[in-house]
Amino acid sequence: MSSHWSTKDIPSQDGKTALITGANSGIGFEAAKALAEKGARVTLACRNQQKAEEAIALIKSSLPKAKLEFLAMDLASQTSIKNAVANFKENNSSLDILINNAGVMWLPKSQTEDGFEMQFGTNHLGHFTLTGLLLDTLINTPNSRIVTVSSLGHYTGKIHFDDIQLDKRYGKHKSYAQAKLANLMFAYELDRKLKAAGKETRSIAVHPGGSSTNLANPGFEKGASLFTGVAKAFFPYVTQGADSGALPTLFGATAQEADGGDYIGPSRLFEVIGAPKKVSSSRYSKREDLANKLWSLSEELTNIQFDAIA
Repeated sequence: MSSHWSTKDIPSQDGKTALITGANSGIGFEAAKALAEKGARVTLACRNQQKAEEAIALIKSSLPKAKLEFLAMDLASQTSIKNAVANFKENNSSLDILINNAGVMWLPKSQTEDGFEMQFGTNHLGHFTLTGLLLDTLINTPNSRIVTVSSLGHYTGKIHFDDIQLDKRYGKHKSYAQAKLANLMFAYELDRKLKAAGKETRSIAVHPGGSSTNLANPGFEKGASLFTGVAKAFFPYVTQGADSGALPTLFGATAQEADGGDYIGPSRLFEVIGAPKKVSSSRYSKREDLANKLWSLSEELTNIQFDAIA
C-alpha cells in the first residue's frame, strides 16, 4: 500500500454510481468531488436541500461536466430514509459505491423522530436501515462496495445493551463513542455476513483521523474543561483538512487493495494524519458475539431485515 496514496491514484469511475450521505460538507463533500472528477455519477443524500445544491454548484464551478444529483434524506427519520431509497431506486438500477458518511457529534440528549437517542439513531441505525434497503441493488451490482465511516473515538466506546438509548446516564461523548463503535462493528459484521452468503460486495470501515470539519469543530464550543481548552488550542496543529480526511473513505471506495473487512485510516501520528493505510481497532470492536447481538438489536429497533444475506 503506497504511503503517498492520493486522489490521483483513484482509478476511472466512468459508468459507476455512488451515493454519499452527508455530502454537502466536509469529508462527504470532498469524496463526492473526487469521485465526480473521476467520472462517477454521484448522489448527494442530504437533509438540507439548499446546502446540497450549493455544494453541487461549488463542485460544478471547477468540474462543469460533473454528474451530481441531490436526494432528500434525513438519517434521523426512518420514514425519510425509506422514501429516499424508493426515490433512488426509481431512477437507478445499480449502485457501485455506498458511503455511510453523515453523522452528528457530541449533542445534548435528544431523540430522533422515531424515539431513538439522536447520535446512535442517526449515525448507526439510520445507516443500518439505509444499507439494508439498498443491499439488493448493491449485491446485483458487480464489485460494489459499502464504506462506513467510524472514528478514533470508537476506542473509548462500548455498546450499552442494558441502556442502548442511554436514558439512565447520558453523556454526549459516551453517546458518540457508542455510535461510532456501532458503525465499525456493523461494517465488520456486514462483511462477515456477505462472505458467508457468497456475495462479492465488500463492506469496508474507515476513519478520517483528526479532520477539521464542520462536524468536529462545534464540539469545542460547549464546556470549559481543561481538556477542551487544550484540545481547542492544539486542534489546528494536529489535524488535516477535509480533503485529506476524505482519503481513507476514497481509498476504501476505490482502491483495489481495499478488501472486505478492512479498516482504513491515516498512516501517521497515531492515525491522526497522513495517507490511508489498513489499521487496527479495539479488541471490543472485533468481538463477533457482541456484533451479532448489536445486529439483532438493530433489526429489532428498525424492523429492517437483510434478507439477501440472511
